[in-house]
Amino acid sequence: MDPKPSLLLVLCLLTDITANKYDEFTYNGFKRGELYLDGIAEITPNGLLRLTNTTKNQQGHAFHRVPLHLKNTSDGNAYSFSTCFVFAILTEYPDVSGHGLALVLSPTLGLPGALPKEYLGLFNSTNNGNSSNHVLAIELDTILNMDVGDIDNNHVGIDVNGIRSINAAPASYFIDKYGKFKNLSLISGEHMQVWVDYSNTEKKLNVTISPISVPKPSHPLLSSFIDLSSVILDATFIGFSSATGSILTSHYVLGWSFKMNGQAAALNPSKLPSLPFKKHRRKLISLIIWPALGVVVFITITAFSIAYIIRRKARYPEVVEEWELEHRTHRFSYKELFKATKGFREEYLLGVGGFGRVYKGELPTSKTEIAVKRISHDSKQGMREFVGEIVSNSQLRHRNVVQLLGYSRRKGELLVVYEFMSNGSLDKFLYDTSKPTTLSWSQRRNIIRGVASGLLYLHEEREQIVVHRDIKASNVLLDGEMTGKLGDFGLSRLYDHGGDLQNTHVVGTFGYIAPELTKTGRPTTSTDVFAFGVFILEVVCGRRPILQQESPDLHLVDWVWRSWRSGGIVEVADARLEGDYDPEEVKLILKIGLVCSHPSPAARPTTRQVMQLLDGDLSLPEIPKDGRGEEPKES
Repeated sequence: MDPKPSLLLVLCLLTDITANKYDEFTYNGFKRGELYLDGIAEITPNGLLRLTNTTKNQQGHAFHRVPLHLKNTSDGNAYSFSTCFVFAILTEYPDVSGHGLALVLSPTLGLPGALPKEYLGLFNSTNNGNSSNHVLAIELDTILNMDVGDIDNNHVGIDVNGIRSINAAPASYFIDKYGKFKNLSLISGEHMQVWVDYSNTEKKLNVTISPISVPKPSHPLLSSFIDLSSVILDATFIGFSSATGSILTSHYVLGWSFKMNGQAAALNPSKLPSLPFKKHRRKLISLIIWPALGVVVFITITAFSIAYIIRRKARYPEVVEEWELEHRTHRFSYKELFKATKGFREEYLLGVGGFGRVYKGELPTSKTEIAVKRISHDSKQGMREFVGEIVSNSQLRHRNVVQLLGYSRRKGELLVVYEFMSNGSLDKFLYDTSKPTTLSWSQRRNIIRGVASGLLYLHEEREQIVVHRDIKASNVLLDGEMTGKLGDFGLSRLYDHGGDLQNTHVVGTFGYIAPELTKTGRPTTSTDVFAFGVFILEVVCGRRPILQQESPDLHLVDWVWRSWRSGGIVEVADARLEGDYDPEEVKLILKIGLVCSHPSPAARPTTRQVMQLLDGDLSLPEIPKDGRGEEPKES
């Protein structure tokens, strides 16, 4: 007698799984001990599988303990199977979340070595994309990551052995009555059901999603022809993986069923555990209770409440204007930010900019670290920057753009709230002598490429173009992993593709302003590219754009250009690197900086071409003559 089926049956009985055979199971809620858990995954007292909690940059895994034998031992073909599950994502903010979750088939019980954030707890930088992984995943991704080909920040994808999806679509479900798909928000906090069905005869994988109140749609969201026989191994574990980033997010699974060579059992909504109450539900319950307290108590409490509100309003007065209603950006109460920064104490001060001061804070409820930019309300220029920053940055979602979390207003003060960047601004690493370490060449190269990726997103990968107008080292912030992110959108402007910005006052920082701006006053993506070119030279050389130590009017671009003409361009690299770099790589990036900062707009590359140059996908063009003198001695 083959011992395998008996052993698997014993394991099923020991783990108390509701099933008739070892190749099928149904969980209407979960009990401790039923699943294999690792990372921060847990089973809550009421039976919820909570893959992640309100912890940053973590991952959680939960697997069915018994391996599934999904391949026919006689011919090696994968069996048909069906699975469905109900999930919900609860996030601290209405528009942003952690990185999502995935249903996963893996040859191991767990995913050792996997990383959180963009890897969703499935892979790492070393094994991502390797056929030896033997991993199939259905991802529910809520973060846009252009580096792995994400289509948006709210999509469903099929992943084979890597985080780059072979098929993906925006989260939506088919409505038979209207014959079309209706959009879903994965981070709405609502219960949603997912069906994954594989047909052995058709070699086809279907993925379907809908709200839990809607029966399984007749058309799947994703349908891919794929032979899983070449992907998965015979003994395969099935489970879930989830990961968070800088936004506090809880990923829940409420119920789950699976069946080999048949249709997975339907889940019973009435038996599924309840999610934690949202804040607005608690408020609704409190509003229902008030009338029951009686007329006398009600009048007394109301009178005290009105007096209390009047006193609080006097301390934290806020204003609302029409433009705020046009943009779906979270508005914090002034009181919340006042408490988060301990009353804007000086010891919480991170820095002082052109239009305000930036403070570190911690939100009282969620303990999320934030950066609060406090702008003076007195000047019209300060108000324009505030509105521009909210309008331009409210819909930006990119790993190399600092995330706007919200804002607050009250009489006399304007406040913008961003994710906290633990390593501060790049210029401090370049020029602050008190910094104990020097940026390595690989860190500088990655920061340059990251800012270029963020700039490409602003210029070409959105419905509207964003011209930043103030690209410089002090506006590039570094997170705990030294990832460069472009911030400070107070001077930025929006316009449609194919359109042009109107002439305006020349703004920006001296040394980064393109020559044509002083003549036309019209900012463009090309003027951003000029500033980015100066930024490249600044990072490589470790020098400010105006070289006061050499001559009060000598520009960094001219200095590098002279070095190129004399045949010693590599010599301009920051001396603190002590020669620990590839000279040819430094030479290439310096030349890209010169091309970008060319005085003629026609000679500059587009932002996409800049990315192709940095990635080695495009040959460096000949730099046109610019009237600076003789031809350079090296190409």
